[in-house]
Amino acid sequence: MPTRVLVPSGVLGLGFDRGALARGVAMRPDIIAIDGGSTDSGPFSLGAGQSKYARAATKSEWRDLMQARATAGVPLIIGTAGTCGADATVDWMYDITCELAAELGQRVSVARLYSSQPADRVAKALQDGQISPLTPAPAIDAAAIAAMTNIVALAGAEQVQAALNTGADIIIAGRTTDTATIAALPLMRGDHAGAAWHGAKIAECGALCSTNPTSGVIVVDFDASGFTVEAMHEAALCTPHSVSAHMLYENTDPFILYEPGGHLDVTDARYRALDARRVRVEGSAWVPGRYTVKLEGARVAGYQTTIIAVLRSHHYVSNAKAWVEKLTYYLNGAIATRMGLAAEHYTLEFRLIGVDSALGGQENRSGDPVEVGVLGIVTARTQEEAAEIGKLINPFVLHYPLTEDEELPTFAFPYSPATTDRGALYEFALNHVMTLDDPMAAFRLVVTEVGA
Repeated sequence: MPTRVLVPSGVLGLGFDRGALARGVAMRPDIIAIDGGSTDSGPFSLGAGQSKYARAATKSEWRDLMQARATAGVPLIIGTAGTCGADATVDWMYDITCELAAELGQRVSVARLYSSQPADRVAKALQDGQISPLTPAPAIDAAAIAAMTNIVALAGAEQVQAALNTGADIIIAGRTTDTATIAALPLMRGDHAGAAWHGAKIAECGALCSTNPTSGVIVVDFDASGFTVEAMHEAALCTPHSVSAHMLYENTDPFILYEPGGHLDVTDARYRALDARRVRVEGSAWVPGRYTVKLEGARVAGYQTTIIAVLRSHHYVSNAKAWVEKLTYYLNGAIATRMGLAAEHYTLEFRLIGVDSALGGQENRSGDPVEVGVLGIVTARTQEEAAEIGKLINPFVLHYPLTEDEELPTFAFPYSPATTDRGALYEFALNHVMTLDDPMAAFRLVVTEVGA
């Protein structure tokens, strides 16, 4: 019997088609697996230990999946819970699960797989030569590790299998590789290892491997020689092109994918359309290697205040870059004179929205826009310092003239006050792997009965 995995969406909180989910449940899957996030949106979620997605949206979709689990009678698992998979977001997801279990009248066993790493454990592993850098990776030492607000290790199939072996109805996993929650059960049941990892990679983002990416729901069948993938929405088709293309997604090498304990090689994989909706894949290979888990960490890099003005006058729109250069020079001098701050203690950056805010010097558009948004970003050592700089520059961002012989201009602020305190700015501070003799040595499991 093949192992059938139902993947409702690429991430919880993004949405899925409920009719497609019902069709997937009717196909009697062996497990329902969904991802909870990634580092795609930058370091804030990990640094702060917060979910990117709204609690209301998360709870609404998790309600549907808990009901689907009850109907199917199979385990439900989420990996990288709460966007970053830190212990705090695992607990956040657990609280939502407890609420829903009570509201739905369900009595369920919930396994929590925690991935957060104490700084002293990581520092000891570094001292013992058990940590190696990836490319690129910042230099680290014990002090740098201690300064990180959150560190997580990416669980692989083995840690997810330990959670499945508890017999839990629902598994809330901390940081995992995107593929681990899907590959774990097929590997446990002896399906083809290369197919398990390859099919998991294809399925990690749900219907993104189909012609209707926003529909969400797909089903993957794993067996002894390969896997078959099918989208559940009536208007979604899986084709050899749509399926094979997903190996390029978030992957520097379209043929190799590294996971804890080895790597996937799809060089010899072949994609074949079984019909208009399904694709069969065979020929993937799993190459065992030393057991390492990737480490991710974030730390506070400063505190930010922002300010926004809108240039509408053609004179200023057409000379926006020159105005910003002159304004920046003036304001740096004013900050040094009035606040006594050295240049190395803060940064002041202006981005011209509508000119080159996204691409910078690579922008090659011609012609002037109708208006230009000027986004000022202040980064300093404390929020109080950043806010003070924001207040100091405020009147000049509103009124600073391009030349000394013209009338004082007035620009538009979209809201009042024009400055906004953003709080802590985080940066990624780890891109390393840690060698483990025991896959569970850096992880812990807690199983609880909850609900009615």
